[in-house]
Amino acid sequence: MKCEFASHNDGGLPAQDFSALQGVFARHLAEAHGGMAFCVYRAGEPVVRFYGGSTDKRTAPSEEVESPWTAQTMAVMFSGTKGVVATLAAMLTDRGLLDVGKPVADYWPEFAAGGKESVTVAQVLSHTVGLPYVDPEPQGDDAHLDNEANARSLAAQAPLWEPGQQVAYHATTYGYLMTEVFRRATGKPVGRLIGELIREPLGLEIYLGLPEELDHRVATIFRSESYAISTFLQDPERRKIVERMYRSLLAEDKDPFNSLGMRRGELSAGGGIATADAMANLYSRLVESAGGVVSGEALSAATTTWAEGLDAINDRPLRFGLGYELADPIGTYGPVAPAFGHSGAGGGLHGAWPDKNIGFSFLTNEMLAENQDRRAKDLLAELARVTLSPSP
Repeated sequence: MKCEFASHNDGGLPAQDFSALQGVFARHLAEAHGGMAFCVYRAGEPVVRFYGGSTDKRTAPSEEVESPWTAQTMAVMFSGTKGVVATLAAMLTDRGLLDVGKPVADYWPEFAAGGKESVTVAQVLSHTVGLPYVDPEPQGDDAHLDNEANARSLAAQAPLWEPGQQVAYHATTYGYLMTEVFRRATGKPVGRLIGELIREPLGLEIYLGLPEELDHRVATIFRSESYAISTFLQDPERRKIVERMYRSLLAEDKDPFNSLGMRRGELSAGGGIATADAMANLYSRLVESAGGVVSGEALSAATTTWAEGLDAINDRPLRFGLGYELADPIGTYGPVAPAFGHSGAGGGLHGAWPDKNIGFSFLTNEMLAENQDRRAKDLLAELARVTLSPSP
């Protein structure tokens, strides 16, 4: 069955290049039970955009689409949210409201407990702080939605290793930690900061705490039957740590991805909701010298390597700037370097290729395991091949 989708060659790519990208998108869409979007922007203007599939789960890719994925469709970004948080950190640094070289305890005195008095904001942003899970976890079915309660536990907690000595992805605790740092540094909740500094001045539909009136535009998230986390990990003991890290998101009897708590909560590690256009636009303006998002100095600091190596828990190769993922040995950001951004659980990917002056976003509601998912990888490989020289 032919898969219908919308495609736009906004930037005037040569016909054969546009057709090649279109073909890759169509091939993956033909196998999709849900929907997806792939957008590429330069300097805040669209270059190519594709949207297709369904905002709800279909029993088979051939099933008729009743709720089509369009340019207006938004979806939970999972850890793609962390790239927005990294951008916010760079913006606050520019404004003199945050110094990543300072100890976290300078902003949040309680955090000095457990031998953490010297831990810096940079170590939190670069996933080297040694607090990959909350211990003890706050009580209650929705405790993972309580930023303040989780922050209190983390403030009292001792790190698993000497901060700065190992790197391991802080899947959920990154959010609790940075949310509290922002609140202490500015006196404002993180969702409000994103609204005031990113969404409203830049005109981008990026939310952390979605208004009820926009619920109808959000795609329904679902996991493929073979979905799995931490596919690089084989060690059974460290697998227990991973299960503890993701406990609130793995329960089979709950649907946290589509809950109102996820949509309304300001979960900086994974609760952001946006359109693919907004994310591609944001990253394109980050790398544009006249983009007005952050200074060149702040962006350079944020995209310099602050931590790299094999994840001490997950065995996945990592390379981090200040909150951004950077081009890594497994090609997360395609065959182009330098690159930065952030991936999300299930296949979402948002980022930039600075030397090509472009930002891109792949957004989907169908979660596939990393070791099976070729969607973003194939699209970025084809994008790297086509004519995308830097704008004059």
